[in-house]
Amino acid sequence: MSASKDSPVGSKPITRADIEAKLAEIGGEVDETVSNSKQMVMTAGAVAVAVVIAAVFLFGRRRGKKLRTIVEIRRV
Repeated sequence: MSASKDSPVGSKPITRADIEAKLAEIGGEVDETVSNSKQMVMTAGAVAVAVVIAAVFLFGRRRGKKLRTIVEIRRV
């Protein structure tokens, strides 16, 4: 890809340092976005795990009440 003479960039050739600087700038933005997203995903995951544990507990408790056997002991 070559720059045309009417290009706003100018006649300065692109150097390796220019590319590395731009990649470092983009990489910094990506790292920041990833860290923010990771924290949000971890929070959502923790909430989901808590909801699943609560649901399992409540359904197990309900089933235990339905299937519970009552044993009556009498002394004679």
